[in-house]
This record gives sequence, C-alpha cells and structure tokens, in this order.
Amino acid sequence: MKRSCLRKFEVVFVIGCILFLQICCQEQLACPGSAKPIQEVAKASKPALTESKPALAESKPVNPASTTAPAPRRQQLAKAKTTAQANEPAPEITFEKVVHDFGEVGAGTRNACEFKFANTGNALLKIGKIKCPCGCTVPELPKKEYAPGESGAVKIVYRASRSPGSVTKSCSVPSNDKKRPTVRLTIKARIAMKVEHQPERLNLLLKGENAGCPQITLASRDKQPFAITRFKSTGNSITADFDPKVTATKFVLKPKVDIEKLRKGLRGQVEIGLTHPECKTVSIVFDALAEFKVNPRVVYVREAEPRKPVTKKVWIFSNYGEDFEVESTSSRKGTIKVLTREKVRNGYQFELQITPPAAESKRRVFTDVFSVKIKGGQQLQITCYGIYSKKPVKSSK
Repeated sequence: MKRSCLRKFEVVFVIGCILFLQICCQEQLACPGSAKPIQEVAKASKPALTESKPALAESKPVNPASTTAPAPRRQQLAKAKTTAQANEPAPEITFEKVVHDFGEVGAGTRNACEFKFANTGNALLKIGKIKCPCGCTVPELPKKEYAPGESGAVKIVYRASRSPGSVTKSCSVPSNDKKRPTVRLTIKARIAMKVEHQPERLNLLLKGENAGCPQITLASRDKQPFAITRFKSTGNSITADFDPKVTATKFVLKPKVDIEKLRKGLRGQVEIGLTHPECKTVSIVFDALAEFKVNPRVVYVREAEPRKPVTKKVWIFSNYGEDFEVESTSSRKGTIKVLTREKVRNGYQFELQITPPAAESKRRVFTDVFSVKIKGGQQLQITCYGIYSKKPVKSSK
C-alpha cells in the first residue's frame, strides 16, 4: 500500500517538473515585459530583420555639401556660404552725386565740375580708366587707389560747342566694386549765345555794290561789355575795320567784299574774336550765288557698251539773267563730242555724244570731263561717269 502511494507521488512529481520546465522556456522566448505568446513574438520579429538593411545603409557618413542632403540642410549651407561671402572684405565706391547741371553756358566756353566720392567699403578701392566717348569732356583723376574711408573727386572739363541748344554728356567710371563695377556720371548744359549777331547768315552776290553784303551788328545779351580782337573770313574775301581798344556792349561793322576772291570760294564763314567772358568767338556763314547754273553737273551713262555712242543733253544758265557767250568746249579724254549747241533764254543747251572707250579687263567704269569756257569769264565743268554693261560684248566681223 505504501509502495503504490509512493509510486503515484513520483509520477505526479515528474509531471510537475516537466510542466514547470515548459513554462520557464515559454517565458524566456517571449519579449521581456510582454505577455504575448511566443508565436506572436516570433511573428513580430520578422519585419525587424527585413528593416535592418536600410539601417546599415544610413550608417554610412554623409557629405554635408552633398546634393542628397535634405532641402532645409541645403538651404542652411547656401545661407552660410552667402553670409561668408558678405563678410569678406570688399571695396565700395559712393558718389555724392552722379548728375551735374551747368545750366546756361556760353558758346565755346570752358566749364569745370567735380564729382566727389568715397570708399565706403572695407577693402582697397581700385579705379580704372575713365572713358568719355562724347569727346568734349576731359576726366582728371591722377590717383587710382583709395583705402577704406578715403575720398577723392573726379574733375571733368566740358568745352561747349559754338552752336546753341541743350546737351547731355556722360562718362563711365570703372572700379573693382563688385556691386557697382561701373558708375555713369552725367553732365547737362544749355548753350546760349551771350553775344548775338545780325544777320544770322550772309547771302552774297557776285554782282552789285560790295556783293550786296549787309552790315553786321554784334550785341551783348547780358549787357557785359566786350571788345573785338580779330575779323577773319574764308579765303580772306571779306574784311572789316575795327579798333581792338574800344569796349562796348554793341558794335556795328561794315564788311568789305573782294568779289574776285569771292569767286574762288563761294561758301565759307566769318569768324569774329571777342573779349566777352562767355563768348570768345562769333561765327557767321556766308554763301554767294554763282554766276552760272549747270544742269546736270554729272552725266551718267549706264549699261554702256564699248564704242557704242550715247547722246545726252546738258544746260548752262545765268543765275543773274544776263546774256553770255561760249568761247570754247573741250573733252579731257576725247570721249565727249558736241553734236548741237542751241541758244536758249539766259543760257545754252548742249547735245553731247559720248562714246565709251574700250573696256579694260579689271575696271568696269570710265570717266571724262566736259569743259565749257565762258567768254571773258570762268570755265565750267561737267563730269561724265559711265558704267559698262555686264553682258558679254559680241565681236563684230
């Protein structure tokens, strides 16, 4: 009886130990602190194994300047780079003004101004060659380098023209200022004649007393007295008497015209020198009416063929309505011949025969001059200009 009870006890003890060992193994396989069964823990552990590879890839060192960096990171790097560049020492040129208006200035006068500037940066300022393409301003800047805080001035001299009117000129100032590598300086002015003259133009004749030249009146607009220092004309065909010691606000000159000299130069100008502080010279254009009018002055022969004559008509008239006679005619190269000469009112009509010479191998043009000698007068000239045809010339048998 005792042995059977002992045997039962041993069986129960063995079964209990087996159950105890099984429970312990389950707790070791389960996650610590989790009440999930082992199957669920094993199932949840599978994704962790598949996600381990990206973790290994991200573990590599990343270049901060790489384009694969996140957008906020790239923005921070760009901002840092810009800040670093902004903090670098750099020159900066600053002008007090970039436009200067002279206002009203006299014709032919010299006018000067300054454009002051300073190096407001924190590096050495270097100024290049100043350019004034207008050709009438003279930039002056002997020093080219300026330390931070140092100042200077660009001096510009403007020489006004002799023609009245409003003008605007500009100069460019280059430097190593990265923000403003070139600064444009502008000057303005209104040119006015401080001494006015009447008439504004001299229209002369080759006939009549003193070529019909009127008196010349000079008057100071600003009531500033002046004296006359010189009187000069083209070809010395017009002269006038004056006293350089006399000073006044108004002068009346009586010009004298040499008609024979005027014939040699029908157009030109009179220059009168003055002591007025804002008007040193007065220029007056003159123009004389020629005795004869030639129409046309140039005769064109187009599509010319060698040795094939062409006829043209020209006319010569008297601008003063006077009769005249033709003494002789001539052709410089002998290609022009007078077919007819007909007398018309106050002139002549000529019918000319032009025979183009043999064409040279390289030149496709020919020229000649037809001259008409007026009896007791001058010699008139008419130019002939011919262009050969591009068509090949057939040889005649």
